[in-house]
Amino acid sequence: MPGSTPTQESTLPKSLRELVQLRVGQLNGCGFCVDAHAEEAAAAGEPAVRLALVAAWRHSTVFTEAERAALAHAEEGTRLGDHGVSDETWAEVRRHYDDDQVGALVCAVALINAATRMSVIVRQPGGSYEPGLFARTAG
Repeated sequence: MPGSTPTQESTLPKSLRELVQLRVGQLNGCGFCVDAHAEEAAAAGEPAVRLALVAAWRHSTVFTEAERAALAHAEEGTRLGDHGVSDETWAEVRRHYDDDQVGALVCAVALINAATRMSVIVRQPGGSYEPGLFARTAG
């Protein structure tokens, strides 16, 4: 598929990929990425309460065990300097996701970390993203 990435071709649900990318955008202070991935998650059917609680996912009841494992992986994969991805988090990710999905999750975390850092460096503001823009520009 032209313009697609391994994460898009994976069976890892689009809404989960967007939530993971939203959380990384929040952690890295990227307004554009927070805007874009909140919009894409909403367009994928995520309700407002889940979008609002991504920032406090550890202290909410709206995420499944599998989603919590993916969000923990996203946080730990973003904050590698703290301690990296813990054995416990890795085991939870492996328990909930197959090899294809784990690969997609790892790629999604790595790619969004690169994108958020670039967007913050060039001071790309959030607030004007429209759902589907990534798909339209990927060609």
